[in-house]
This record gives sequence, structure tokens and C-alpha cells, in this order.
Amino acid sequence: MTSLPTGFAPSSYWMESAPGPEYPTLEPGPGLAGPDVDVAVVGGGIAGICTAWELARAGRQVALVEAGRVAAAVSGHTTAKLSALQGLAYQDIRSSRGEEAARVYARSQADALDRVVEVVAELGIECDLEDVPAYTYAESEETLRAVRSEAEAAAEAGLDASFVTETDLPFPVAGAVKVSGQAQFHPRKYLLALVRDLVARGGRVFENSRVVGLKEGDPCRLSTDRGASIRARDVVVATHYPIFDRSLLFARLEPRRELVVAAVLPADRDPLGMYITPEDDTRSVRTAPYDHGRRLLIVTGEKFTPGVGHVSGRYERLISWTRRRFPGAEPAFRWAAQDNWTTDHVPFVGRLHPAAHHAYVATGFAGWGMTGGVLAGRLLAGRITGEPPEWADLYDPVRLNPLRETPALLGLQAHVARHFIGDRLSGAGAGSVRDIPPGGGAVVRVGGRQRAVHRDEEGTLHTVSARCTHLGCLVRFNDAERAWECPCHGSRFASDGSVLQGPAVRPLERCDDVPDPAAPEPDTPGPDAPEPGAPEPDASGPDSAPGGDRR
Repeated sequence: MTSLPTGFAPSSYWMESAPGPEYPTLEPGPGLAGPDVDVAVVGGGIAGICTAWELARAGRQVALVEAGRVAAAVSGHTTAKLSALQGLAYQDIRSSRGEEAARVYARSQADALDRVVEVVAELGIECDLEDVPAYTYAESEETLRAVRSEAEAAAEAGLDASFVTETDLPFPVAGAVKVSGQAQFHPRKYLLALVRDLVARGGRVFENSRVVGLKEGDPCRLSTDRGASIRARDVVVATHYPIFDRSLLFARLEPRRELVVAAVLPADRDPLGMYITPEDDTRSVRTAPYDHGRRLLIVTGEKFTPGVGHVSGRYERLISWTRRRFPGAEPAFRWAAQDNWTTDHVPFVGRLHPAAHHAYVATGFAGWGMTGGVLAGRLLAGRITGEPPEWADLYDPVRLNPLRETPALLGLQAHVARHFIGDRLSGAGAGSVRDIPPGGGAVVRVGGRQRAVHRDEEGTLHTVSARCTHLGCLVRFNDAERAWECPCHGSRFASDGSVLQGPAVRPLERCDDVPDPAAPEPDTPGPDAPEPGAPEPDASGPDSAPGGDRR
């Protein structure tokens, strides 16, 4: 198994530099446990936090319920760009939804960026907010054609976009789309400030409280894995990938994972902007303030479907690219992020399903969750208070255009079927437990059943069922993050089977039916050993301890 370079932390800089306070767990109590509120928001990432804060600001009683720590999952592992220019999004939206949809999308994204600037000023948040230009660039002639098309589509959508051939990157580009007046910030510092203000406005925040059940009605009722429950007139499901999917959004969402390397860079080598290219499995670049006049260069890339297996090699490629393109950059952190793409390139924000009256959802931000989460907060708060923004219909999850979405829908379902059926036939794993090295893992067959087996660094086996508890696909091992991942819908589990990321809400079942062929044989009596039941020999003698205490 390939080992990653040592000397830098396998953790998110955002998490390390802004730990944040702890909030209580929603515990069961006598009768109906938990507070009765106007709105319960499930999921403490940027979409959930912004929705809860906007509603509390509008005078609603709000409870925010998070399975882990607030602003710690996807929102704690983002690249944290605030940009209305989003790769090649506008030509995609123009193609899938039309020119007017692209214009509405641009207005909503710009509104989200402006909202962050307003809130930072209103609350006096110190979150390293910086005004910088955004670029989508090309190095190859093939990508250059797409970049020229994006410059045209973005300008047509209303952005102040231009095509340029010069940037401040330390390497030449064939061309780029440039939009000035965009921003970058420290996501944890911003979101933790919103949570503090939410509490100050009477909102309640619960951490380490995994919601596992939703009963819609008036009121709705949520239940947690600890047996607690909470009633609310309205419920917002902002769990990144919906844990309740009554409109079958999983058939229209594609999970993708990306790796991040953060390297210390002298301030005079700052490329002075936010950059992204679809080449090389995506390369995204920005910087952040660090210490002693230095900047932290944050490079994202190596986009892949969860469950592909060998991830360490992808980290090595990203590290190599960073060092080659930015000489002198010293890697200090590495982490990974995950997001979901919709079939028509526009997020799903609105009703949870066609018959929903009090349940809402936010998902599918396609790697642009910072502006997406802020606009989701604005949109959902407006829906619930009866004052939706003019661009709310664009994001309605109930939309479906069969002519435009069918090819993508069929492709997603073919991918799922390929894993659901094909992995069972192939075994999707190593030939035997003996092949699993320390730190590695694989799916193996045991009596016709699939088991997910991880061998820790001490050589001990940890075995769980290989069937994802969401819809039953077989998980695969991520060697860089020591996690089990579902290639169908992106659920992730720790090596002990506990849930790291949904849509799954139940852990993988622990198993003890996999023997370890590498384990030493049990001790057997030697030729001079006494027969069972025979008296022990006299311990007295020159080597015995005083009083007959053998040592």
C-alpha cells in the first residue's frame, strides 16, 4: 500500500484554527421530549445554520439539530469560495434550463455573496473576508473553447465577466473567464458567529443528535437515535444528502469527493485570486491568511466518486501538482470534501416532495455550497414566512424536465445498478483476509456473505457488514481516510461501522465471523509440559523468589 508523505496534518485547517464551543445533546425526557418550536432544522452545515439564523432573525422559534458538531462536516472541510462564477456552470445551466434560468441563477448567487458581506458588517464577524477576483482558466485548447463559451454565457447571464489571457498564477494559461468583486473567507469563523447569534435570539442548538425519523403533519415530529423527539410546525432537511428522500432525489443526485492540500506560501507569491480549471480532474486554488505574513495556499482537486478505492495515489498527485506549480509551497494540512451534483446543474432547495406542506430540503450544491448554503437560508426562510425571493422557483426540487434530465438520470441509475449488482457478483474486494495489510481494508466473502474488514496498524481486524444501511450497496475502503464508502449514494462509515456521512443514518452491523489467518496459533503444550491435573513442581530453589513468589 502506498504511503502518503509525512510532516503535515491529515485535518482541515478550518477545523484546527477555529475549534468552537460545544452544544448539548437532545436527550429523551418524560412525556414528549424536546422543545416544541416553530421550525426544526436538521443539519448544522452552512445551509442549515443560515436557514435557522434567517428564521430566528424573522422572529421564529428555531431548533437546530446536528448529528455531529455544527459547521464541522462538509462546511468544515470546504475550500470556502464565495463566487457567482462557478467553473463552467452558466453554459451548463443555459443548456439544461435555458437563458432566463441562467440569469436568475446569477442574480441569486450574487445576492448570496452580498448577504455574507452584509451579515459580516452587521454582526462584526472577524472571518478573514477578502474581496478577490474569481477565474475559470484553461491550459489546453480543448478547455479553452469551453472557457470562451463560459465567458459568453456568464456575461449573458448578467455577471461582469470577461475573457482574459493573463492571470497572477505562477504559470501561463491559455485563457480564463474573470469576474471581479468575489470573496473568500474562513467558513468556521463565519458560521460559528451565526450560531452564537442564533442562540442569542432564542434559538436552540443540539449537537451529537442524529435524527433518524420524520413524521410529517401539523405539527411534524422528528426522532433521534437516542430516543428523543421534537415537534415543529415546519422541518428543514439540510443534511447535505437528504436523509429523508420522499421525492426520490437520490435518483437525481451524484455524489463526488475531492481532496484538499493546504501549503504554506510566502505572501509575495500569493496568486491574488480564486482559480479553478476542469483539467486534471479539477484544480482549484485560493489562499488564506496564515501567520507571520505568510499565506496558506489551498489546492483542491482529484474529483472522484466515493468508493473508488485507492485514494492515497490521488493525494500524491495533488501534492506533486502543488509543489510543481507553486515552488516553495510546503504542505501543512490535507483533508477531503464531498458534494452532490444534480442532473440539471441547479441545486434542490424547497419542498421535500410534491405533497409536502411543512417539510423542506436543501441539497445538490455541486461544490459551491458557500453561496448555495446562504441562498438556501434566504430561500427557505422566505418560503416558511410567506415571502420567498423571486428566484425561489428556479430551485424547486419538484421540478423535472424529462427531455433534458433523462440522459443524466439514466446514467446515474446505470452507475448504481452496476455497483448494486456487479459488486455482488465480483466480490468487490481482496481474495482473502490475509491480503489486507496493516492500515488497509477490503470486502471479503464469508460463507456467501460480504464483510468489510479493516486491519489496524497493530494488526487487529475490525469487521462489519459490507452492506450500506441506506439501500444495500456494498461499501469500499478509502485507504487515505481509513473509511468505508458507498459508491451508490455516497454514505461514509468509520472503520468501526459508525456513520460519518449520510444519507445512511444507521451504522454498519458489527460482525465477528471473520477469522484472521495471520493471527498466531494458540499455545500448545510442549513435550515436557505436565499432564492436565498433575501437581505443579516444587518452586523452591536458587531461582525462586523469597516466600515462594515466582516472578
